[in-house]
Order: sequence, then C-alpha cells, then structure tokens
Amino acid sequence: MAKTQIACPRCRQPILAEVEQLFDVTADPSAKKRLLSGQVNMAQCPHCGFSGRLATPIVYHDADKELLLTYFPPELNLSVNEQERLIGPLINQVVNRLPPEKRKAYLLRPQTHLTLESLIETILAKDGITREMLQAQQARLNLLERLLQASSDDVRREILRQEKHLADEEFFAIFSRLLQSAAASGQENLVRALAAIEQLLLSETEFGQKLQRSVQELEEATRSLQQAGSRLTREKLLELFIQAPSQERVQALVSLTRPALDYIFFQMLTNRIEGAKDSTTRKRLESLRDQILEYVNQIDRHTEERLREAQQFIEELLAQEDVAQATRQNLDRFTQEAVELLEVLMRQASEKNDYVRLGKLQKIIEVLQEVSTPPEVAFIQQLLEAPAESLESLLEQNQQFITDQFLQTLSGLIMQFEEQAAKDPEARALSEKLAQIHSLALRISMRRQMQSR
Repeated sequence: MAKTQIACPRCRQPILAEVEQLFDVTADPSAKKRLLSGQVNMAQCPHCGFSGRLATPIVYHDADKELLLTYFPPELNLSVNEQERLIGPLINQVVNRLPPEKRKAYLLRPQTHLTLESLIETILAKDGITREMLQAQQARLNLLERLLQASSDDVRREILRQEKHLADEEFFAIFSRLLQSAAASGQENLVRALAAIEQLLLSETEFGQKLQRSVQELEEATRSLQQAGSRLTREKLLELFIQAPSQERVQALVSLTRPALDYIFFQMLTNRIEGAKDSTTRKRLESLRDQILEYVNQIDRHTEERLREAQQFIEELLAQEDVAQATRQNLDRFTQEAVELLEVLMRQASEKNDYVRLGKLQKIIEVLQEVSTPPEVAFIQQLLEAPAESLESLLEQNQQFITDQFLQTLSGLIMQFEEQAAKDPEARALSEKLAQIHSLALRISMRRQMQSR
C-alpha cells in the first residue's frame, strides 16, 4: 500500500504512513486478516518518537455475512454531518463494486461503532467467536505475560499451580504461535525465555504431560514401522495395533499409516474379533476397532478442512487481477493440498471448456514451476548443512514445510542411508542426522495436530 503524508498526532510534523480506511472483504479477502491483526494504520514519527495507531475512520464490509460497519475515533470530534461526508464515498465504493443483484438492505443501515474493539467483536461474533471466548483468550495471554515476567522457575511453578485451568490446549496454541513468531523475527532473548517456560509447561501441566506422552508414542510408533521396513504387510500392521501398549500409541500408528487403514484392514480386524475365543479378548479388539475408526475419522475431517482451505486459497488467487503476481506474493501459503488441487481444477476447467479459468490456473502453475527445486527438498538440504544445535530453531521457523509428505520423505531417506551405513561412515552420519531431524519434526507436527483439535 502506498504511504500517505499526514501530520504526526503528537508534534504535528509531516510524516509518511500507510492509512487504510476501507476494508472490503468481498473485494479483498485478505482485508479481514489485516484489520484483525491490529497492525493497520500504525505510524512512527522520526521527529518526536511517537509510535501508535492513527485516529482514522474505518469502514468494514462483508457481503456474505451482510456486514457494513463503521468506526469514528471519538478524538476526531466529528459532527454527524462531517462523519457522513467522510464515510459516504467509502460506502459508495462498496456499493459500486457489487453487482445489482447483491445490493441488499443492509447497505442502507451501516452499523456505527464507538470503539474499534466493539467493531472487531462484531466481526468475530459473526464467526461464532463470543465476548466470553475473547475474555478467556485474554486470560490466557495474561497468564503467558505473568510467566514471562516471573523472577524464577519456582515462581512460575506456583503461577501454573494457581492457574492450571488456563494451561489448556488453547493456551499451548497461543504459546506455540508466540514462540514461532519470536524465532522468525530473530528475538533470541525471547526465544530462550520461551524455551525455558516450555520445559516447565511440558512437565508441570496436565496438557503438557499428555503432549509429551503423545510425542514419545509417535516416535516409538515410527521406530516400529521403520523396523518393519518394506516388509510391512497389513497382517504385521494389524499386529502392531493389537500389541499397542496405550491409546496414544494407537493414535500415533493411525496418524502414520492412515492410507493403509482401508476396507481390507478393517475386515481383517473384524475377522479377528469374530474369531476371538473369549469375551475379554473380543471386547478389547472391539474397543481397539472403535479407537482406530475414531482417529481415522478425525484425520479425514482434518484432511477435508485442509482441502477446503486450499480451495479457498486458490479461489482467492484466481479472483485477483494479476494472478501471477498474487501467486508470487503468497508462495509461503502453498501446501501440498493446494498443489494437488491445482491439477484437479485444471482438469475440471478443461472438461468444461472454461478457458478463462484454465488460463488463470496455468499462470499459477507457471509461477510454481519457476522454482526448480521443491522447497521441501531445499529445506532438507539446509537442515543437513546446519549445526545440530540449530535444527530445532530452523524447524520451528519453517513449520509450513513439516507436512506428512515431508515426514515420509525423511523416513525414506533414513531407510536409504541405513542400508549403506554398515559400509559407509558418511552414510551412517547422514542417517543419524536425518533421524534427529525426523524426531524434532515429529514433535512439532504432533504438537500442531494436538493444537488444531
């Protein structure tokens, strides 16, 4: 966005700042994210040192949710006529962008808000996020701030004891996002402080202990599958499930072998149930089948959600005027699902002879093909060249690469080098480092899966 010359709110000297008054989600889906980030209409004065939000009117529009919201900062002290004079052109832009059939009555009744916070609450309420949810999130943020400001680990333990009900899945999700952001922005002191707190959270909270157990079980499940290697059959896989020592191990095995859990696998398990010689064994196997089915359904729901997100992302790109430029600006948002979906959409557009859509999809693919080396492969190479002590930080900063395909690629490389390890010391060293990378990536992947539930 181009910068506008304005007067500094404090010293009145002319400064440059990005000022955005119209957030039309219907025309620009990314506008909502910008507004909710809290980083819009911020300015910094090189003359007096002022740094903060500018007092500027805002119009927010979302046709799908029939929202037209306005906000006027009280400090502007504008009369109703002056407000209408400023807001009128912005609302006209909204209306003019809409086709006639989408111009509904809500456009004639903008909802005026006296605070930016209440405007944001209205937006979130339409997404099903209530004031109570926001207050609960604020309580978790306050807990995190107290932990960061605590003078010692003993004080932190006491805080966690008092606020143990807040150290839940949502808290860990907030903590993870902060740690990732701090690592990405190079805030080493904050990263070290958060890493120390993370160890306490994992050992001192119920959810942290559960998370640790899940990660450990995932690593054990991975080792058992690697030991089976290419000789893994459905029969052997079924035995691994039957011998699983815990529910967490069952969940880990499902997450690693979902494609193999097909009709034939479940038929084999059903045959084992029907052939059980005593009721205790039968009930245990029936419970195991229910557990596997539950985890399979969870994974499938998550997969469907990722596909919906990929579909929405691709449609956002296709709606842009310059599709190629929009693709270059959003390369970091491409997931495996988004890339695979492109092929499906290309085929559908071709079958329908939709050459306009086909051309736009081709532009996206051409931009992606400009990168000769897949990002995941380049990232693995970067990890192999990095010192062992920096691996965890690199993985935290690049979590977008940690996909199922990434983990499978690592497993394949480990097996490949393990076969050469007995005769080649270099292959043994590579295998050991890949195993270390795989273990760290598994921890991050499992933590992310737990947080997404």
